[in-house]
Amino acid sequence: MTAAVETVLVEPVARLVGHLRVPGDKSISHRAVLIGAICDGETRVAGFGRSADTEATVAAVRALGAEVYEHDVDTLRVFGRGLRGLRPPAGPVDCANAGTLMRLACGVLAGQDGAFELTGDTSLSARPMERVAEPLRRMGARIETTDGHAPLRIVGGPLAPIDYELPVASAQVKSAVLLAGLFAEGDATTVVEPAPTRDHTERMLAAAGARVRIGERSVSVWAAERLQLGEVEVPGDFSSAAPFLVAATLVPGSELHLHGVNLNPRRTGLLSVLERMGARITVYNRRSIGGEPGGDLEVRSAELVGTRVRLEEVPLAIDELPLFALAACSAHGDSVLRGAAELRAKETDRIDAVVDGLKALGAHVRGTPDGFVVRGVPTRLRGGRLSSRGDHRIAMLGAIAGLASREGVRIDDAAAVAVSFPGFFDLLDTLRRQAAA
Repeated sequence: MTAAVETVLVEPVARLVGHLRVPGDKSISHRAVLIGAICDGETRVAGFGRSADTEATVAAVRALGAEVYEHDVDTLRVFGRGLRGLRPPAGPVDCANAGTLMRLACGVLAGQDGAFELTGDTSLSARPMERVAEPLRRMGARIETTDGHAPLRIVGGPLAPIDYELPVASAQVKSAVLLAGLFAEGDATTVVEPAPTRDHTERMLAAAGARVRIGERSVSVWAAERLQLGEVEVPGDFSSAAPFLVAATLVPGSELHLHGVNLNPRRTGLLSVLERMGARITVYNRRSIGGEPGGDLEVRSAELVGTRVRLEEVPLAIDELPLFALAACSAHGDSVLRGAAELRAKETDRIDAVVDGLKALGAHVRGTPDGFVVRGVPTRLRGGRLSSRGDHRIAMLGAIAGLASREGVRIDDAAAVAVSFPGFFDLLDTLRRQAAA
């Protein structure tokens, strides 16, 4: 593997073997810092998933008045300001590329005193924000977008509870409404989901002492007097483990073990899809990690068959759907994804990025308005050149394609992986050394 500026060449490997740990869950890390900032007292975060996105959350809560001490790369202490204790900084709060931070912060800041402005980089400023502003306005929040996007301006004040039915399954919008519900006096604030989404916010709010009621397709939260988290242990990020699951499945002769991974069923839709395709993935040593289901994974190479991703599986695998496309390229038969138009509103249009990127490597794939169709050929992709388009998920897709290709893959703007997984390429090098030993 060689690098020149931001271009990385990932060469094919004969096999992948060994043991590894991936960084702490990014979604939980965001929430631990943000919710810790409105708790009373100290919140100790162990296993913090350090990345450009989560560092933006640390910087944001510091700007809002909370103290954060960083003891080492994955241990933080957050000293909260209490439920209504955050204060407007002198300038805008920079959310960088972190959509989770921007959308969840809207819910928190709607209940604070003062006026706040949230900004982001070019990519974040292109993503839709009315989807979170609209339900918060129903609660009485004064929130303005810029033509439906960032920058956002929020003037905190009294809020009222609402019952809100999500038009599109979104854990970020759900979380923003639930966080605002902490400040809404009266009855419960309830969010109804069209399909289950990741539930880290409601789990963490309950752990902090909030009154939370979870139904089959709904979540309710009541106004809180105070919150206190204490300790948060962050399990390994399933989205960071997923590239290695697919790599070891595709590269013949592989046997890889991943330890301490978050196995929350709201996050592991890709596991079900891969198992249906014939992947050999075993979960063992199941245990609770920080109040989340967790465990270890063993994955061995396998021949795959094509499949169709079901509509209800899309929210449970939304970040891993590009990797599903790669797995489908080497499967027997056709694979189909529908109902995933949300992929077009990510850091880039991920449907176009996946289709164009994989075609350039020799795959037979075509895009649709809400997904893609892949004609599998059970052999290694040729390889070639792929642009990440500044999207960390596409950069990692290119790297895994390179491992499983015949000629290797050159990835443009590979540095985008730092958004969620700064040590990704270092871990690939470690696996290469283990395989060669």
